[in-house]
Amino acid sequence: MDSTKNTAKLAGLLYLILTICGLFNLLYVPSKIMVHEDAAATAKNIIANEFLFRTSTICDILSNITFIFLALVLYRLLKQVNERQANTMVVLVLVQIPVVFIMEALNISSLMIFKGEILKSFELNQRQDVAMSFLKINSSMTLTLEVFWGLWLIPFGQLVYKSSFIPRILGILLILGGIAYLIESFTGLLLPKDVSTVNQFTFVFYSLAEISTMLWLLIKGVKSSYK
Repeated sequence: MDSTKNTAKLAGLLYLILTICGLFNLLYVPSKIMVHEDAAATAKNIIANEFLFRTSTICDILSNITFIFLALVLYRLLKQVNERQANTMVVLVLVQIPVVFIMEALNISSLMIFKGEILKSFELNQRQDVAMSFLKINSSMTLTLEVFWGLWLIPFGQLVYKSSFIPRILGILLILGGIAYLIESFTGLLLPKDVSTVNQFTFVFYSLAEISTMLWLLIKGVKSSYK
């Protein structure tokens, strides 16, 4: 039981790191840099905050490495519940990683274009348009990634619900959080004008699910049994 509790606390710590990096990359950095439909202002912000922009790239890479280790630690913790579902959970995490590296390549390329390091023969407004296109592609790929952010939570939630050492309510919340991610992703892809409205509701579900689970694993770990 001591070994299992330590594994749970390690998972909670990794989840905490992942959460902090996610909030930094998805909320803080865009608020300081991105100006909707204004390539010139966005270019100015990125160049003025180049270190912040590069930091977000490093943070995103490190967070996804952390994500891999989190999945493996959770697999170790939950494989006794259902090994097939635990394998599915890990696979749904691993398939996301190549996409992230493509997205970071687009980010760095956009920075280089804004700074005039590549596409030097293009006019300034042309370079800005190309760089903004890369950033918009990145944003669309984030919506696609949200499908997998949701899908991995569903087997994770099922495993938590079936386990006897983590509260079942957390399993229910994780499944609902996974569904919320899927709703947000599909809304963004099908009805992009409505995604901000939908996000006000879906954000509550997946944030509550993941933060509650992270805090429980980090602080409480596991006990002999839960009903």
